[in-house]
Amino acid sequence: MSDTMASGALQRISEVEVDDNGLKNPGMLENEVFRALCFQFELESSKLSNTGLLNALQALIKLRIDPQSTLMTRLLSESEERLGRGQLTAENLCALGESLLELESPSCATLEQIVNHMQERDIERWSPREIVIVYKILQETVREGKQCQNLLNRLNSVTLHTVSQLSPNFVSVILNSLVVLHQTQAISLVTALCKHSVKHVPYFTDHELVNVLEAFLYFGQKVQIFTQALESHVPKSICTMHPQTVSKVMHYCCKKMILSKPIFDAVAEGFISSADRLSTDQIAAYIIPFGILNYLPPSAASLFRKLEAVLHTRLRHFQPHTLLNLLHSCVLIQRYPINFLSKIFSPYFLQKLQGTPENLNVVVSAQPPGLNRVVMSQLTQLFLTVTLECPFYEGPKLLSKYQVKACPTLHSSPDVHLFKRVKTGLLYLLKKRIYFASEVSTPYFYVVDIEIKLDEEGLVLPVAQLDEVHKRIALCVDSRNRFCAHSHNLLGEEAIKQRHLQLLGYEVVQVSHCIYKLGRFPVSKYLTKPVSLTAVDFQSFFWYDHSSCSFLNNTASALNNNRINGS
Repeated sequence: MSDTMASGALQRISEVEVDDNGLKNPGMLENEVFRALCFQFELESSKLSNTGLLNALQALIKLRIDPQSTLMTRLLSESEERLGRGQLTAENLCALGESLLELESPSCATLEQIVNHMQERDIERWSPREIVIVYKILQETVREGKQCQNLLNRLNSVTLHTVSQLSPNFVSVILNSLVVLHQTQAISLVTALCKHSVKHVPYFTDHELVNVLEAFLYFGQKVQIFTQALESHVPKSICTMHPQTVSKVMHYCCKKMILSKPIFDAVAEGFISSADRLSTDQIAAYIIPFGILNYLPPSAASLFRKLEAVLHTRLRHFQPHTLLNLLHSCVLIQRYPINFLSKIFSPYFLQKLQGTPENLNVVVSAQPPGLNRVVMSQLTQLFLTVTLECPFYEGPKLLSKYQVKACPTLHSSPDVHLFKRVKTGLLYLLKKRIYFASEVSTPYFYVVDIEIKLDEEGLVLPVAQLDEVHKRIALCVDSRNRFCAHSHNLLGEEAIKQRHLQLLGYEVVQVSHCIYKLGRFPVSKYLTKPVSLTAVDFQSFFWYDHSSCSFLNNTASALNNNRINGS
């Protein structure tokens, strides 16, 4: 039997006997025919053709043969000698590079040697396979602290012209390498690869899709047609997708603020049917985006019944921060985890949350070091939710030392230009700046964008006045960053804020970012009809009709000078 045929037999054995979980039948390695093949390669390693040598090496690595065995040592040594003598073709170099990368601890020096030999060839003539191998080798050598930016720049430039020829696997591998190699300057290549990946979405394996999603997140790419491709693919594949892949899809949507109802509805159905098989981290990854993006799917009732059942049986398995994030996301969409809040507010859980010893006698400082401001804000908001929306709750309360006075503004800072225009319009409406205040801290955790006070007759009061205040109007100046992307759906953190302000007695008026689309036209232009000041007037004043791109006919509101001045 020729060495080419023998190596082909080994490759066939590796294809049949190895799957994603490893070797199917370890006893196969003791088979007489297999041992005879291996013995032949061990004795005649120096006489093998390049193809026979490298095919055999590739198959044996796939079969998990010990790299320290005599057989493997001889094949690796012979390969490296031929590499040093410059006897390997470009195809041979690729095969050797692939084999070495499969080893747990490949020789970095040998990988560098492969790259050096490949550079001697015309890089512009490299095939897509050769390009991918070099990216993978560079990815490995960079982990060893080697810098090859000059080669990377050339490689990135060449790859840009071959993007249309790349298979789903090659696209995934290259994007992953660009992430690991921190190629943030190769934005043209990244953009081309991300756009090209759209047509491959139905054909990516789970691992490949995860790599692509991570690249989209790392490089800040946002391609609308990619989301549309996901919306088509995920609902059809949800039953067969690996939970980690589903988790990454939800993470992608959440980070990009993309409320995709087809994806979220499919994930909700997938959770209902498979929650018992998910890890605690996967459960959180499935559910938390629903709260952050403020969306209840059609199957919400079944979804949260299933979540409650899972929590009842597996609550102690959740890491403290994961559990807090999960329950906090539930209250954002008015799903109240009453049965589990007593655990969240218990001294035992709070100590675990801050990472202090599980000793109830430990003295905790006024601001425990293990609890950052975001975590304490979540606890405060959970407690405020219980107080305002669940008066029947009779469990432990959150101690004041774990509460914060103001909510951190992760996404809620209003757009400076929109805020300025709204204040300009109010100044025209109210005539004097003393009649409204901006960015007002309340005693109840939230900051009101603009506050206006009215007396019992609806007259505007100076904001400094404390007595005779009958009504407080809270204007929420909702910039784009308070909404899901390309949507009029408020994010969960803003929705709960407005809900709580109403329960605290404020008349909440939403001023949407769409008013800013008026461009150069001043808001005050539309204040023409003198009417008495009520919350309804403010609602009309700031309401904008997206479909017609004009204010509704009945939107103009203003005050008589006499009423503004209180006369």
